[in-house]
Amino acid sequence: MTNLQAALLGVIQGLTEFLPISSSAHLILAREVFGWELSRNELPFDVACHLGTLVAVLVYFRHDILAMVKALPKILQPSRDPETHRVCMIAIGTLPILVLGFALSDVVAQSLRNPSVVVVTLVFGGLAMWMVERLAVKFRHTDSLTWLEALAIGVAQAAALVPGVSRSAATITLGMWLGFRRDQAARFGFLLGIPAILAAAAKTSLELEIADFTGGLGQLFIIGLLTSAIVGYIVVAFFLRYLARHSLDVFAYYRMVLAGLVVVWLLV
Repeated sequence: MTNLQAALLGVIQGLTEFLPISSSAHLILAREVFGWELSRNELPFDVACHLGTLVAVLVYFRHDILAMVKALPKILQPSRDPETHRVCMIAIGTLPILVLGFALSDVVAQSLRNPSVVVVTLVFGGLAMWMVERLAVKFRHTDSLTWLEALAIGVAQAAALVPGVSRSAATITLGMWLGFRRDQAARFGFLLGIPAILAAAAKTSLELEIADFTGGLGQLFIIGLLTSAIVGYIVVAFFLRYLARHSLDVFAYYRMVLAGLVVVWLLV
């Protein structure tokens, strides 16, 4: 993989992490179609790109995060303000990814990171978004989120371990089924992703050797991280404004068209 290819994969990650079209699916498909391989370092490179989008969401939501940090001392008090409530809900919603992520990450890496799986998950995710736009009543604010709902959204996030599901699509879609507005579901989902990405990066880092980050490979990781961070910040700012006025239909249709193109490519 060249520096240019690493940069392009970082751009793909930044574009697709926050849009409900699956960053993992696009990274897998880009490598398969163009033959860009990192062998055993493919997953660590993906994590580097995810760290870039983590930087983007940390910078964009810096005021929300600071408010939650200030609310931590009040977390055990009986009466909770909105920020303390949000901290509790994010903590509860993070539990499924901590359990399932550490238990199933090896299975996902060895068996599910292929175009055939991506086709299925793209289609099902697209259908779920198309249906929620037509059947769900979307009016709630996340201040009314219950611990059971936070846990359910956490399970949806954990399902995004499977390539093609999309963390953004899963959390937003389930949030809308629960009655939350699109932008509210997206905002909570993005904040919920912060500890999940940190945990994934920490787990992968423990499995790497110092030599894995030296020379050209370390440079590729840095390029992927920086490009995904810059593009990711632009995308998250755009997407939250978009959701305030528009439906998810365009993303649902995109997922199904992409799945169809992948099927044609696999057959050819």
